Amino acid sequence: MEIIDLNAHALSEAIRARRVSCREVMQATLDRIAVVNPRHNAIVSLRDRDVLLREADACDARLKPGNRAGGSIGWMHGMPQAIKDVALTAGIRTTLGSLVLRDFVPTQDSLMVQRMKAAGCIVIGKTNTPEFGLGSHTFNEVFGVTRNAYDPSKSAGGSSGGAAVALATHMLAVADGSDFMGSLRNPAAWNNIFGFRPSPGRVPAWPADDVWVASLSTAGPMGRTVLDVALLLDVQAGYDARVPLSIATDPQRFADALRDFDPKSIRIGWLGDLSGYLAMEPGILETCEQGLRRLSACGCVVEPVSPNFAPEEVWQSWLVWRRWLVASRIAPHLANPANRALIKQEALWEYDQGIGLSAEQVHRASVGRSRFYQQMLAAFQRCDFLALPSTQVWPFAAEERWPTSIASRAMDTYHRWMEVTIYATFAGLPCISVPVGFGPTGLPMGMQLIGPPAADAAVLQLAHAYEQAALDVLQIRART
Repeated sequence: MEIIDLNAHALSEAIRARRVSCREVMQATLDRIAVVNPRHNAIVSLRDRDVLLREADACDARLKPGNRAGGSIGWMHGMPQAIKDVALTAGIRTTLGSLVLRDFVPTQDSLMVQRMKAAGCIVIGKTNTPEFGLGSHTFNEVFGVTRNAYDPSKSAGGSSGGAAVALATHMLAVADGSDFMGSLRNPAAWNNIFGFRPSPGRVPAWPADDVWVASLSTAGPMGRTVLDVALLLDVQAGYDARVPLSIATDPQRFADALRDFDPKSIRIGWLGDLSGYLAMEPGILETCEQGLRRLSACGCVVEPVSPNFAPEEVWQSWLVWRRWLVASRIAPHLANPANRALIKQEALWEYDQGIGLSAEQVHRASVGRSRFYQQMLAAFQRCDFLALPSTQVWPFAAEERWPTSIASRAMDTYHRWMEVTIYATFAGLPCISVPVGFGPTGLPMGMQLIGPPAADAAVLQLAHAYEQAALDVLQIRART
């Protein structure tokens, strides 16, 4: 097996055992990027090859017998890693896909990047994202469009589209992403990989201006296997006193927990299209049902369930929260009026919608969110997990900005077509997108598995059990 075809856990073992050198891994990775990336545009701000090879040599030197200061740094020792272009990376441009920040070079790493470096990874560059991470289609005016791993004429999804494509095309062994409105789950679904949205606070964000309110977005792991996802989460997760809502990690590692799970008699509630409320393109529900049959074959009890909440009320509360948080994110860049001409229209629309919100509107939306959380808790009295499609459409043409209609139903906002992803986010629940199959045009689809509050390990356990029954789907590689 070639180096680039090793999953992250196998690559880590091969490096520690010195079956492959860190230099060989870096060379293979950079060679793969040189061949594949021009077609897909997933990795951006790639660092100089000679510098990266010297860093790989330094990692090799630590592993040589007799090196007193040596030894493996950690699970990611010598592993090439590109960081999503929304996270701070010292000395490497962090543009958020915006012309406003195209020349911004941070002097410090974000906490997540610090932890990944402490585990031994070598940061080689960034992965592409839509401007400010807004929208589930990865394109921007700084780096252009990222194209689907299975069909470069189609969207990669987003906002972690660059990370998903880099994984699916074997330019990276594992990757970080982030998720507000499906940004880990949508691109995972469209590129036949796993994308895990952890519980809020599981992966603390620092530095941050606000450490209390802005918790709808979270960083998280992506991988070609659930074990890789769990191993990266072990690196990313953990309490930090500077982030008061961060979660202390259980002494049992997420990767270790995968072994201790029996899916028999686990109850899974299939929400489908929420009794017809969500518009779905043809074939999506049927493809997800293939995944449900795999869960049934594992011993799970899968039953259709109707939503015990009013979806339109949840959407209206969601809109206020999203507009409020996005407007506060965009506002500092609009202190200079000239920047308005540099920011995409969808981000400006969010800002204009959010900047005039009243305290009463925000409080009412918070009450609505609180009510929805209680309703989701009640749902878990009936089921152990909930399941939904990861997206409502198949990958669309890369030249489009966003779907304006689904199955003849008009979409009234640029993100309404991703409404299916808001439920885990809004209730603060852990959720993973698992690959379920391919549609009639050969494009992938995924399904969300949602767990109860703070049940990150349980969600990963279920996904791991599912993975063993879905090897036929996972082995269908991108034709790159």
